[in-house]
Amino acid sequence: MIQSIDYYAVAPLLILALTAGLVLLLDAFLPRRPYVRPALGAVTLAGVIGALAVVVSQALRIGDPLRTFCVPEGLLGSPRAAIGAIASPGIEQTATPAAAAPCSFVVDGFTLVFAGLALAAGIVVVLLSAAELSFGDIPVGEWYFLLLCTLAGAVALPASRDLIMLVVALELVSLPVFALTALRRYDGRSSEAAVKLFLVSVVSTAVMLFGVSLLYGTTGTVYLGRIAEALQQRVLGAPGLRLVLDGADTAYGSSPEIGHDLPAVVTVAVVLVIAGFAFKIAAVPFHAWAGDVYQGAPIPVAALLSVISKAAGFAGLILILVVALGGQGAIWVPLIAIIAALTMTVGNLLAMRQRHAVRLLAWSSVAQSGYILAPLGAGRPEAMNASIAYLVFYAAMNLGAFAVVTLVSRRSGKGELDDYRGLAFRNPAAGLALAFFLICLAGLPPGLAGLFAKIVVFRELLGGGGGWLAVVMAVNTVAGLYYYIAWVVRIFTPATEGTETTGRAAGWIPAGVAIAVAGIVAVAFSVAPQLVLDLVPGALIAAG
Repeated sequence: MIQSIDYYAVAPLLILALTAGLVLLLDAFLPRRPYVRPALGAVTLAGVIGALAVVVSQALRIGDPLRTFCVPEGLLGSPRAAIGAIASPGIEQTATPAAAAPCSFVVDGFTLVFAGLALAAGIVVVLLSAAELSFGDIPVGEWYFLLLCTLAGAVALPASRDLIMLVVALELVSLPVFALTALRRYDGRSSEAAVKLFLVSVVSTAVMLFGVSLLYGTTGTVYLGRIAEALQQRVLGAPGLRLVLDGADTAYGSSPEIGHDLPAVVTVAVVLVIAGFAFKIAAVPFHAWAGDVYQGAPIPVAALLSVISKAAGFAGLILILVVALGGQGAIWVPLIAIIAALTMTVGNLLAMRQRHAVRLLAWSSVAQSGYILAPLGAGRPEAMNASIAYLVFYAAMNLGAFAVVTLVSRRSGKGELDDYRGLAFRNPAAGLALAFFLICLAGLPPGLAGLFAKIVVFRELLGGGGGWLAVVMAVNTVAGLYYYIAWVVRIFTPATEGTETTGRAAGWIPAGVAIAVAGIVAVAFSVAPQLVLDLVPGALIAAG
């Protein structure tokens, strides 16, 4: 039997993959001329915009979620409740086919929000890449190929509804970033950052795969929806079980030990999966790599890590927790709440000590991860909507800040906060834009986008009984004001004569366009936050 493929459902992935192949071919066969670099950037940008256009058309479509890569009819069995699970001694369980065949790829509201976020952020990253590649010391074809591969993984991950595809998509997001970080081949800091990122990612993947294998071993299925069914049907084992699966019976002479051990196995699996994703999103205590990697990587890669990679990590985490482990909230809700509190606190404390712009944004990004995680610690299914809304607000603000940092770094190679002293006088547009993005991240007027983002999270925490976590977040929000305001003050402080402004100013046009795009979106979110809130309806995730 052959699975049918809905090519419209996977069209964004196909566009990104074909564009990646085209970029490599053009880079290999076009003559080495000055026009090649901008031409490859234009092809990449066109591919990302084309994929985003398909996602928008899917969002405007009326009807049921798109599903593909489904189990062919006739091959579908029933997930076993758990190893050694039985209803009562001597009762024979017979597996019955499920009402609908599970699918590995589902395009629903959740998928469209995250795919749209990744591709919109990808447009800004491509523009920043054009500024970075204008120096000529990075291979252009490889850069854009790897970037498109990362975007393909970020689009595929929220549509994944089985463990195998989820892991493959997550690694497709992660693996190209190692090479992107190291493509500045003669920069020792980039090489060091790439090695650190590689080691951390390998460890996180190993930990997560161990947890995934335990989930599969205890439920007998890789599909997220059927994992939830199996865990809900689980009952402690007892002697005399005879489990009939698809006509073949399997006898267990005595299984009380297996049954009693099962809850511990499930708990270990949940903890390991959360730990694996915590590495990906730089949550405490798996955050130590962030500062060095962000500083050592090219700025567009740091922007990619802070938004696209982080969004992919949160998409996977939400799918696992809400779809597969929704019935195990007693295990993971308090754990997520503690991780969120630690992440926002440690991130803000480390950000206060920074004097380097990218390192400050790195630790600020860690703190923001804590804010995004916080609603999941409230213990309500609809809490994920607040996390998604905050993530969308955060993406626009953070990408804008990185865009201005890219522009300023063209003129001053140090990247210190003091390089921004007097920026509002030297370059009023860039200075005012950066000040606005930082005020948004702080959650202060007129940066209402950040304020609305935090209000959404506070409302969810208070409504879900997470009062103590709301207090922790309030304290951290005030603490975050210190370093954001300190940076803004530098922007409006007249520069001393010793401030360096000499450097390579090439690539300012794409960086300026990236600033304008992020600024327009951030202003739109500040004026009409309902644009984001309408993206997260109550029933966002369709069953696989």
